[in-house]
Amino acid sequence: MGSVSTFLANFDLSNLIYYLMRGAAALLCIVIHEMSHGYAAYGLGDRTAKQAGRLSFNPIRHIDPLGLLLMITAGFGWAKPVPVDMRRFRNPKQGMALTALAGPASNFVLALLSLGCASLMYHFVTLTGGAADEVISWIFTFLLYTTLLSVGLGVFNLFPIPPLDGSKVVFSLLPNRAYVWLMRNERYITLVLFALVFLGALDGPLYTIRQTILAGMCRLMGMPLGIF
Repeated sequence: MGSVSTFLANFDLSNLIYYLMRGAAALLCIVIHEMSHGYAAYGLGDRTAKQAGRLSFNPIRHIDPLGLLLMITAGFGWAKPVPVDMRRFRNPKQGMALTALAGPASNFVLALLSLGCASLMYHFVTLTGGAADEVISWIFTFLLYTTLLSVGLGVFNLFPIPPLDGSKVVFSLLPNRAYVWLMRNERYITLVLFALVFLGALDGPLYTIRQTILAGMCRLMGMPLGIF
């Protein structure tokens, strides 16, 4: 939780608008992530998410308060899991894996789109010194936050620890008996994840992986990594 402590220690009311933009970017990343899970499941034959109202742009339906707080302060977090009934998939294990992958994949796509828009502004928008400059700066900052947090959310959820998406992919490769046992005991294994998060044990690996992906995206979009 060192990242949260640092955030609180450096909190400055004069920068409130930037924290609000970071919160808005986090909500956008979460909504896209969870809706992608829901639509993937729906496309594979499971209507559970649709019936639960999770195919919605309303962020209230998706946010987990603690996960959102960590997204805003540390750059990594989670949302309320989308309900999925794997029995409705033609191939349950494969369907679960594809549904799980849809969330992180959507975040990497969103990050590329956001960074692409930011790159266009960086190279082609000229500040004039007028009142519009501040609005341009806010939009540019929002795009950078969206890129940063979207990559962070995608990377975090690919870790193979329940209930994160990566675990669903890894579990799908296991024998049926092991898969069923892990799914039944997922809630207990999740306690390990919470312990790792609160002890800050994942901060280093997450930061390294996120920065590596960001560096690649920046090279692709012609943006300096240092701008983050």
